[in-house]
Amino acid sequence: MIRRAIQGFVFAAAGACAWTAGAPVPPPDAVPLGGRYSEVTVEPTKTSIYIGNVSLTMPPFSRQSGYYTTTYRAKVFPFFFYSERGDISVEFSDENVRHLMEGETVYFKGHASNNRGAERRIEGRAIPEKPGAAYGKIKVRVWVGKIELIFNTVYRFTGKD
Repeated sequence: MIRRAIQGFVFAAAGACAWTAGAPVPPPDAVPLGGRYSEVTVEPTKTSIYIGNVSLTMPPFSRQSGYYTTTYRAKVFPFFFYSERGDISVEFSDENVRHLMEGETVYFKGHASNNRGAERRIEGRAIPEKPGAAYGKIKVRVWVGKIELIFNTVYRFTGKD
C-alpha cells in the first residue's frame, strides 16, 4: 500500500507540473502557440507519505500535438527501493493555453507510466498568476488504485519566443 501511494504521488507530482501560464498579447485566437508555450518548467516538489516523503523532479515539459510530455524521477525517503523513473503526458489543447493567457483556471487530464509499465490517471488544474502571466500554480491529483494523492507546485512557460 505504501508502494502504491509513493508511485501515485510520483505520477501526480509529475503530471501536476506540466502546464499553466500565459503571455500578454492580442486577442487569444490570434496568438500563435509556438515559442514561449512550447515548453513549461515545473518546480521540483516534495510531499509527505506514511512515514516518509517523496521528492519529484522533472526536466521541462515539451509540447507537441496538444500534449505536454517529459520524464520524471521520484526519490522516496526512507524507502529508497520505491524510488522510480518514468514518463508523463498531459493533454493541453491550444484552447487551454489561450484560456490561461486570459487569466482563466484550466482543468486538464493526463497519465503517467513508470519504468515498470504501471499506469496512473492524472487530473489537475492550472491557475495563472494573472492574465498574460507566464507562470502560476498547479494542483494535480493522481490515483494509485483507490488512493488519491494531491500535489501542489508552480509552473512557468520557458519556451523561446
